[in-house]
Amino acid sequence: MKKLGTVLLILLITVTSCKDQKKIEYKPESIGAINSVAVVMDNELWKGPVGDKVREYFAAPVLGLSWEEPLFTINHMGANVFTGTIRNTRSVLFVDKDSLDLGHIKTDMYAKPQKIAVIKGRTDEEIIKNLEENAAKIIEAFKSVEITEAQKRFLRSLNKEKVLEDKFGITLSMPSVYKVGKQEDNFVWIDRQIPKGVMNVIVYSMPGDSFQNDSTFIKDIVAMRDSIGQKYIPGPDVPDKVTYMMTEKAFSPYVFPAEIAGKKAVEVKGIWEINGYPMAGPFLTYIINDEANDRKLVIEGFTFAPSTEKRDYMFELEAILKSIKFKKPKK
Repeated sequence: MKKLGTVLLILLITVTSCKDQKKIEYKPESIGAINSVAVVMDNELWKGPVGDKVREYFAAPVLGLSWEEPLFTINHMGANVFTGTIRNTRSVLFVDKDSLDLGHIKTDMYAKPQKIAVIKGRTDEEIIKNLEENAAKIIEAFKSVEITEAQKRFLRSLNKEKVLEDKFGITLSMPSVYKVGKQEDNFVWIDRQIPKGVMNVIVYSMPGDSFQNDSTFIKDIVAMRDSIGQKYIPGPDVPDKVTYMMTEKAFSPYVFPAEIAGKKAVEVKGIWEINGYPMAGPFLTYIINDEANDRKLVIEGFTFAPSTEKRDYMFELEAILKSIKFKKPKK
């Protein structure tokens, strides 16, 4: 009986071990350029109203850029091409005319990290309806996985400077090519050179009771940015002119509610310009309600890259800003 019990125990352990091994299934790393989406659908659908609807949502102009650039770079292919390593593409939209009527998102089907959105319908009209109903959450899922991938790539060569931790009690994950260019009591400017310009991150804080008046909210944000620009971000030297960065006068910035590092925030997108000099570019600002430190923490990314597409530059800055972590306040 004792031997039989031992044998049964060994069998139980073996079966359990096999089950655990099945659960731990290997998935290769996903592939693809940042902000690219593989759209898998047949040519007939792609050339018709269904394809038009896909382009309407997934190639829509990015808000807050100097000129129109698509939200994603779309790589269209037929289902017969979506095989082998192509299936490891990070963001995939699969559209098909089928007996099913559905729209959902699958995670890590063939690779990690990966999001595959599936849209099906029995007619073009059903497919379009499912696209309309699911596009917003699919775009959010794709953007999230792209942000995660960008942040993962930062880790290959991470900036290790401590100035943001020392001055503001925060950390930002960013590549080591970013360098501190200016620091004051309540202001830090970090930048990196790019082939035709420069990418910038600035951090500062405002009193905790700032922006209390809803009726002047956007006006107050613009006034804050302009005052910081005038104080800390000069433009080129021009005789008889004071040049500094300000919010473009012609258009109001876009403002959205947001959550950053578990804290309530607002997201601001728009165009900056130089007062008294013909320079401009896009900016992205997060104003974070940091109640623990009784302040509004402002983190911003902006780019100067004339005659160059800026979508991916601004996306990198967004990934940096969204990597923020707060140190616990000292008791």
